[in-house]
Amino acid sequence: MNSSMLSLTAASIAFVGIHLLISGTRTRDSLVRLVGLRVYFALFIVATLGIIVWMFLAYEDARAEGVRHFWSVTPATRGIQLGLMLIAALFIEAGISTGRNPGLVFMEKTMNDANVVQGVLRVTRHPFLWGWAVLAAGHMLVNGDEASLVAFGASLITAVFGTYSIDAKRRRVYGDNWLAYERQTSNIPFAAILDGRQLFKPAEIGWRFSLGVIAWAGLLFLHPYFFGVAALP
Repeated sequence: MNSSMLSLTAASIAFVGIHLLISGTRTRDSLVRLVGLRVYFALFIVATLGIIVWMFLAYEDARAEGVRHFWSVTPATRGIQLGLMLIAALFIEAGISTGRNPGLVFMEKTMNDANVVQGVLRVTRHPFLWGWAVLAAGHMLVNGDEASLVAFGASLITAVFGTYSIDAKRRRVYGDNWLAYERQTSNIPFAAILDGRQLFKPAEIGWRFSLGVIAWAGLLFLHPYFFGVAALP
């Protein structure tokens, strides 16, 4: 393992650790009591951005130095990846643009609002994180080198387990109010719909579908300019 891969591995562990071992734990609760929620959140964002920059630079260096490849992209996996990226874009965009989303920081108390469970929240109460998980998994599918597997694997682990971490954090802080919101929704996408607790109403998502498609198409076009690799054949 070259030095850049060691650095990337360390950065990826730090990324997972800061989210799963601090953000969703009682350590986070203690820090919030010590410095206040807004200061904690600002420090957390700065630390996260710093780790992301570290990961990106180490990732680029590792691939430039040469890494092992376990599989290569094929026409089939590229086609699957394009579909996964559309799903990811729809979930991420809808998660960000849904105004009353109790899963987002500083929006927790909207869980008590009447009819808060609408649109994408009928599908999952954590649309952004599930979108990010799909994005990471799709990139692992078409990038079989060890640098990509480490970096996107860390993102996948953080996104999936982050959904459970947020739920645990909300339960500690809001107790029965959050549990009532959980009973109306599901973490796993479409689970609440499949077991009859919710109905799928695409019309409530409405224009967010269009924005998600536009974001997907735009990223496909801009991918080679931002990342140096064409997303389209």
